[in-house]
Amino acid sequence: MTSAAEAHASGTLEEPQVRAMFDRIARVYDLMNSVMTAGLHHKWRTRAIDLAAVGPGSKVLDVATGTGDLAIEAARRVGPSGEVVGSDFSEEMLAGARKKQTPIPIPFEWGNALELKYETDRFDAATVGFGARNFSDLDQGLREMTRVVRPGGRVVVLEITTPTRPPLSSFYEAWFDKLVPLLGRFDDAYTYLPASVKRFPGPHDLAARMDAAGLENIRYVLTAGGIIAIHVGEKPAPAEGSA
Repeated sequence: MTSAAEAHASGTLEEPQVRAMFDRIARVYDLMNSVMTAGLHHKWRTRAIDLAAVGPGSKVLDVATGTGDLAIEAARRVGPSGEVVGSDFSEEMLAGARKKQTPIPIPFEWGNALELKYETDRFDAATVGFGARNFSDLDQGLREMTRVVRPGGRVVVLEITTPTRPPLSSFYEAWFDKLVPLLGRFDDAYTYLPASVKRFPGPHDLAARMDAAGLENIRYVLTAGGIIAIHVGEKPAPAEGSA
């Protein structure tokens, strides 16, 4: 039987364990994000919403919204005539999101990314920022995000990835494999983090998974020297003459 410590170290926690982990670290989540990314995570979220191509009046679903920063960035773009919904399975993370000031009212709702409660074709874009690697079934999560966007709408996935070329790969290894796990002295969530990044599909493989989920025109941008990958794909229009 795999111990809890071994599960964290392998980045393969079961869904209830992942939910409990995020409930536990919710109060320090924003602070730790800023520390681990030198505050750059806000810039990456802005780039992700750029790729979502939403504007005034658009409807956006942010899946695994956490404390809501990506949803709030989307709200700045869609304005009062638009709609943004944030969905997450951690009540404590949602509680943190609900405390933040938002440009427009954002309902932060409990939801399972693998079984979204929203109707088909409802949104212009569905986004996920630093949450896809926590899906217990990545392919199902991508299929659900694809389902809820309209034909021509976009699915955007913002994630940490593993650079393969030095010198950045050496820096990444020192930071994520040595320094970040030291935070595990305070909570083993920070042992899980680098392990979950390592087991997550690389940029090319993730693009293939998005294609299999039914998206087209898939492309990705590597930023922060290759540490961050932002993927975007479009939901195709129904074939002419189909029901």
